Amino acid sequence: MKLKHGGNKMNKKVISTLVIGTLIAGTLAGCGGSSDAGSSAKSSSGKTELELFSTKPENKDTIQKLVDKYNESHDDVTVKVTAPPDAGTVLKTRMAKNDMPDVIAIGGDNNYTEVEGAGVLLDLGDQDYIKDVQEAYIDMVYDVNKDKEKTIYGVPFATNAAGVIYNTEKFEELGLEVPKTWDEFIDVLQKIKDAGEQPLLMTYKDAWTSLAPWNSMAADLAPENFADDRKAGKTTFVGTHEEIAEKYLTLLDYAQDDYMGLSYDDGNKKFANGDAVMIINGNWAISQYRNANPDVKVNMFALPSSNDESQNKVTSGVDVLLGVSKNSSNVDAAKDFVSFMMEKENIQTYIDEQFSFSALKGVEQSDEAVSGVQEDISNGKVANFEDHYYPSGLDMAALVAEFSLNRANGMDDKENIDQFLKQCDEKYDVANVD
Repeated sequence: MKLKHGGNKMNKKVISTLVIGTLIAGTLAGCGGSSDAGSSAKSSSGKTELELFSTKPENKDTIQKLVDKYNESHDDVTVKVTAPPDAGTVLKTRMAKNDMPDVIAIGGDNNYTEVEGAGVLLDLGDQDYIKDVQEAYIDMVYDVNKDKEKTIYGVPFATNAAGVIYNTEKFEELGLEVPKTWDEFIDVLQKIKDAGEQPLLMTYKDAWTSLAPWNSMAADLAPENFADDRKAGKTTFVGTHEEIAEKYLTLLDYAQDDYMGLSYDDGNKKFANGDAVMIINGNWAISQYRNANPDVKVNMFALPSSNDESQNKVTSGVDVLLGVSKNSSNVDAAKDFVSFMMEKENIQTYIDEQFSFSALKGVEQSDEAVSGVQEDISNGKVANFEDHYYPSGLDMAALVAEFSLNRANGMDDKENIDQFLKQCDEKYDVANVD
């Protein structure tokens, strides 16, 4: 799912980083892996063994398929996948023991920042494939490096996208065009409502889904340097995020009455069966719609938060980064494996099987269900998930869900917005420990 993000340090710094930060279990939780071994070593057959530590449970089978392909084509190297339960805790413990895997596959959010900030990853900026990686995603890696260092410690491998997913058949029946601006979007929502259809479906019983609209709107409307300035204590949510909060509440006007009581799974089934025209989520949800109704026809567009069309970018983050441990006893073999993974054919296999997007130029997702955002993604008109820049201890989903619940319970909008933004600042300050 969203799911939601320099330099060599002494081991004391590694431990400090781990104590301060908490890797988010939802992002790093893994499935059972094939190995619990540490760094690379020689096997009984004399082959070099590399360990790939994967933190994303959904991609285990595809990762293993690519690893098998690599192993079959190499006589001197064997890669084994480690994907243990509670991967976050395992990786955190191993970092503290200076026992990093040879290669890691991790999300490009604040969890990566903790790993990179511990100084345990190798600079991969000199690799040949880097020139083919989209600059927009390279910039996202720089942005989540601990000190904004312009060094590629993690190579963007696969990406995702979030926005407005819509029922194309209902759009056609109602004579609707994809909106490009905020005013056009509100006009479309109102036309749907006037036609007696449900404009938006919200599934806020699962609080994490409330972040989808927030991430898209904040990415478009927050001040350009907000993440850096907020971290440095130079600005606050209060005074900068009022428009975002107001527009967020406007969207709730077009949600179903029980938006706080509907779960993600149940909501996906309802949307798939035509109970609403639009839903705000990511490409990861589309397979669930199809599982519920194989005949459902959907597409996606960027949530147009601004009336300046140029500001409205597809919310897209680096879903999987590949990194190499500085302490691997077989750095060259580890770098060779990453090069293999970055071959176009292998990335195409991954994005096709995982229904994701590629950070590599020339490799595109061809599914019609996301054709509405593919052009922007290919052209780099993308913005990272805003919560990737928040401290890992800040539970923004809980804050946004409470904000939405207050609206459902009839709290005055101004009072609600003031309280919400004040809480954002208070919780941010508690979590902003370096």
